Amino acid sequence: MAEQSDKKTEEYSVKGDDLVAKIKGIINEGNIRRIIVKSEDDKTIVELPLTVGVVGAAFAPALAAVGAIAAVVTNCKIVVERK
Repeated sequence: MAEQSDKKTEEYSVKGDDLVAKIKGIINEGNIRRIIVKSEDDKTIVELPLTVGVVGAAFAPALAAVGAIAAVVTNCKIVVERK
């Protein structure tokens, strides 16, 4: 049988200095499979696959990387893939 894809995506446009706060808020909402940060010209900068139970200290290195990215980009897109 063919497996049906039931994932939904959402896209947000944010300024670089709001990037980390927005991603933290999205993670706290739950039901996230993956977060993709893209540049203004739609090139993927970073992909963050999330699994159930990845919270707090386990996710800190990824947020540090996103913080470094936020320091260099002015505007970007966040694509959120939900279950």
